[in-house]
Amino acid sequence: MTEQTLRQLHGFLGLCGRAGQTTLGQDACVDAVRRETAALVLMDEGSAPTTRKRFTDSCFSHRVPLYGVPRGMIAQALGKDGRMTVAVKRGGMAQKLLELLKDETPISGPATPEPQNRNHNAKHAGVQAVQ
Repeated sequence: MTEQTLRQLHGFLGLCGRAGQTTLGQDACVDAVRRETAALVLMDEGSAPTTRKRFTDSCFSHRVPLYGVPRGMIAQALGKDGRMTVAVKRGGMAQKLLELLKDETPISGPATPEPQNRNHNAKHAGVQAVQ
């Protein structure tokens, strides 16, 4: 990741936090991924191996991109000590973060998430939901 990308990511992640577009903490982030409210997840490169596996598996199965960031960047950007993972809610701010990360390879999940359709589970089952 280039120095310029890191600076932009740091600043914009802080803005996302102030706008209330982030979810912090391991359990809350995994829950956001499972509920399909997270557009992407950022994880500190200093995370424990069990944490890395938990997020890699969760993000892979729910097709949410997971990116690694330098040690301490999440905590510093959000102004909260000890934060190692952050999920960014779906929306315009998440799209901007994904644009910043477009040249980076995610640890897990697709590089660009699939657009979420309310009836996507019904379509996989071969039925069409009535609206």
